[in-house]
Amino acid sequence: MRDSAVILLVEDRDDDVILVLRSFDKAGIKNPIKVVKDGEQAIAYLSGSGIYSNRQDYPLPELVLLDLKMPKIDGFEVLTWIRTHPTHSKLRVVVLTSSDSIRDVNLAYRLGANSFLVKPVDFNHFVELGSFIADNWFQWNRTAEPHERPANTADQSSPKNKKVLLRDRESYRFYAGHTAWVRDRHEALDFERIELAEAVASAEHLNGVEIVLAYEQPGCELSLPVAFPGVRRT
Repeated sequence: MRDSAVILLVEDRDDDVILVLRSFDKAGIKNPIKVVKDGEQAIAYLSGSGIYSNRQDYPLPELVLLDLKMPKIDGFEVLTWIRTHPTHSKLRVVVLTSSDSIRDVNLAYRLGANSFLVKPVDFNHFVELGSFIADNWFQWNRTAEPHERPANTADQSSPKNKKVLLRDRESYRFYAGHTAWVRDRHEALDFERIELAEAVASAEHLNGVEIVLAYEQPGCELSLPVAFPGVRRT
């Protein structure tokens, strides 16, 4: 991560602001971090309106860490505003929230979040999360729109080319939803995204599971461990 790149933290809880700042410092992240307290201030900052008109004092960020549950304007509305703004539509936005609701995960990604991170309760995990953000800084590029893809190029993330499954490491059964497990992968629940599979594993306390990427080619698969609590991978 470039040390000069500005991070905008959108967070209404003072305790969480302190935790993020301390953990980022512990993780060796020296980037300037600007803090706003709600969605209304976030939009004003990005718009350069009011007190945020001085770009020398309030430079545009290269990464936004966005809480979801905030007063006035919530994180979903801010994310929608960013993705529909002609100047900021490709800005990297990482949701950083205490919610691990599957509905929130789905909606955040549908609105264009680059990643979804759940705030850890342990400070050391916060430090790990800071390192994770630094390591993935340049990987959080917004997925190209369909018209931006070269003609006749297959979409390798398409569900028809790859399934994202959860599998028990001992029984080798696949997760089929609501604690049901099946032997046939074709009957298993396809999560389509790695982070959604991790969110379900975390929310439903599924221990001893792994993520299986099952590709269209016969016999081609890749297994991945579920990330440590709080991290959603893209």
